Amino acid sequence: MRDVAKLAGVSHQTVSRVINEHPNVRAETRERVLAAMRSLNYRRNLAARTLATRESHTLGIIGFETTLFGPESMLYGIESAARAAGYLVSVATVRDLEHRPVLEAVDRLAQHDVDGIIAIAPKSSVITALTHAPGGLACVAVGGAGPIASPHGGGTPDEPFPTVRVDNAAGARLATRHLLDLGHATVHHAAGPPDWPESQARVEGWRETLYAAGAVVPPVTSGWWDAAAGYEQGRRLAADHSVTAVFCSNDRIALGVLRALQEAGRRVPEDVSVVGFDDMPDSGFFLPPLTTVHQDFAELGRRALALLLRHMGRPGDAPPEDVVVAPSLVPRASSAPPTRLS
Repeated sequence: MRDVAKLAGVSHQTVSRVINEHPNVRAETRERVLAAMRSLNYRRNLAARTLATRESHTLGIIGFETTLFGPESMLYGIESAARAAGYLVSVATVRDLEHRPVLEAVDRLAQHDVDGIIAIAPKSSVITALTHAPGGLACVAVGGAGPIASPHGGGTPDEPFPTVRVDNAAGARLATRHLLDLGHATVHHAAGPPDWPESQARVEGWRETLYAAGAVVPPVTSGWWDAAAGYEQGRRLAADHSVTAVFCSNDRIALGVLRALQEAGRRVPEDVSVVGFDDMPDSGFFLPPLTTVHQDFAELGRRALALLLRHMGRPGDAPPEDVVVAPSLVPRASSAPPTRLS
């Protein structure tokens, strides 16, 4: 920093203000300091900064090895929000979502002196593992169906763990209500894995909407989050000619359902309307373009970062929160009024 100050003809304190983006620096002076930094190939000594401030300015993110659109998009949204706020990011991935691998990921990040951890938590085992993080290390869980009681570290049994999530039940209600409003007598559901809280919440939202409308509640078909599972569910649904509307727990399941319906000679949307969940970038290019529920993963990342920073600023004092991001419906050509009564 002293070399930069000498080359730029300013004080050491002025260089420090420029580095820390202090507003009280003239534009001409700031540019001169930045030019000197580029000329000398100056980089901040993060290790020294960590020793001086006891903050690494690094956030840990726990993800898991997957090609699923939702968790991948959550990871990207969180990482983008953290980098935009000036934080470095250290990502620890796990192969499965059981307690021990997640706990090991927490330990790895804690050993790297991260200032806080954001974990993608589609299962409660991830949140449970976070409660064992070292005292004073702020943690936030993203995804799942909501907070659970925290028996260790992060609070008391009556105190929920901080979470940020999309309102999956509300998204399912939007999809189901959309199909009922089009005139369908009832809506069938091709669900995701029954042990995933997000899938459970979507089933609950779908079922609640049918009950409220006085509609028949058909049996749920379940499978994995991919098109292959959707195809198998779709074959069973296509064989039942009373089926005129299907809400799928994600867009990949919907893709498989569309294929099965097409092979069975069931036209979409003339014979059967189909609605997905996620709003993948490719969903508008399905045949037909897929009506779906949009999740704002960028907003999810921003909310997760804001919540973590609040807890980092007031360790132990900030009340645990459950921040919910509302989804929205994206109508496209795969849904329409029924052409005949079921």
